[in-house]
Amino acid sequence: MFRYILKRLGYTVFVIIGVSIITFLLLKLAPGDPARLMLPENATEEQVQAMHVRLGLDKPLYEQYWSYMNNVLHGDLGTSLFFVKPNAQLIAERFPATMKLAFSAIALSLIIAIPLGVTAGVKKGTAADFFAMLFALFGQSMSSVWLGILLILIFAVKLRVLPAMGSAGIQSMILPCVTMGFSLAALVTRMVRSGMIDVLQEDYITATYARGISPRKVIFKYAFRNAMLPTITIVGMEVGMLLGGSVVTERIFGWPGIGSLTIQAIGMRDFPLVQSILLVISTIFVLVNLIVDIIYTFVDPRMKLE
Repeated sequence: MFRYILKRLGYTVFVIIGVSIITFLLLKLAPGDPARLMLPENATEEQVQAMHVRLGLDKPLYEQYWSYMNNVLHGDLGTSLFFVKPNAQLIAERFPATMKLAFSAIALSLIIAIPLGVTAGVKKGTAADFFAMLFALFGQSMSSVWLGILLILIFAVKLRVLPAMGSAGIQSMILPCVTMGFSLAALVTRMVRSGMIDVLQEDYITATYARGISPRKVIFKYAFRNAMLPTITIVGMEVGMLLGGSVVTERIFGWPGIGSLTIQAIGMRDFPLVQSILLVISTIFVLVNLIVDIIYTFVDPRMKLE
């Protein structure tokens, strides 16, 4: 198991390096000149060239990348052109809000989806199964933009029981949390149901029933553990994306997280900040997938044999 984890760590390092190269090159291909954006509109060509030298934009591309990565490894993600603050500080200020919203949405989705999916899988073809699949169908078909606006219309405009925007208190979290968690709950419900149906048809489950073990113990100790393997992967990927910031949800509800900061940076053509956000989000996504792989080794004994 230790060798497997070590191998995955090695892969993760290479992936992060690849992500940093892609992120660096994408911003170089973006339209606009960072030097001109930092100077007044009436700046002369000499001032622009001087700013190029100051920013290191006059150097070859590989030297710029090496300098950029050297700064990143020392915790320097550059300075925002618009906010005139260190990018690391801006991201650190917004990340806790995104993390709080993301984990709340994930917890809500799992609380709903796991019991619903297990019940649907065990009672395939019943009314409970029909209700679970109807919920999954609506959840995965519904646009988060439409759902968010609908929730605002009902609970903020009509009933006036919840705030439509902002992050003042736990009440402000309810609508964005439901918006983010609804589609994930639908997806996890389908995955758990499908996994339970497949596992309950295995021969070892039939043999376990034949030994006289109680159905509840068979379902939760033997079937549920194996049925959760593909679900862990899906949830892990969603965790990475949600921690990266749900741009749509944060924009709709005015939530001050990474997603909102990304929209601001793009709108202001703040290339250094966009570059830093992309690098941080990509790194989070890769690290979350590494954690999921490590969790796999504890959940699935077959991984330990590798």
